[in-house]
Amino acid sequence: MRSHEPRSTSSCAACKLLKRRCSPTCIFAPYFRSDEPKKFAKVHKVFGASNVSKILIEVPEEQREDTVNSLVYEAEARLRDPVYGCIGAIALLQRKMIELQHDLALARARLARYAANYSSGVAGTELDRLTVTGLGEFLVACGGFMDSFNQSSSYQVNQDAHMYDLTQIPYVYHDQL
Repeated sequence: MRSHEPRSTSSCAACKLLKRRCSPTCIFAPYFRSDEPKKFAKVHKVFGASNVSKILIEVPEEQREDTVNSLVYEAEARLRDPVYGCIGAIALLQRKMIELQHDLALARARLARYAANYSSGVAGTELDRLTVTGLGEFLVACGGFMDSFNQSSSYQVNQDAHMYDLTQIPYVYHDQL
């Protein structure tokens, strides 16, 4: 356990920042080492030393390190984006995931269309023929997964994307897009 490890005689980062003497029972010492002063400074700026100590006292000792890591991450996110903090980063990632799911559904629909053209023997241009030539081997390697795909999946993804529209306030700041 980290709190039972011997530590150096120097003050922890919290006590240095707060300009106080670091006691052997300091709650901050195991988690805010003296060589990481910016770590505690960020947490202190966002949450305050008193609130952080109250949180650490309430949390079981085996979960304190994870709690401190979470507080540091949240403080850094709040300092980067004072309005939305972590929620802004999460919303941006969710929006990107929805866009990628939509792109994947479109690519699968195009692939299904090419597979249908190939299986029916209809090939439009020379480029289509070149594309479809390798496609048959690809479809066999996929084990017929394209047979189970239908074109309504793209419509379903669009419906789901509408349900999770994160472009509305308060989720994503529009200048970030």
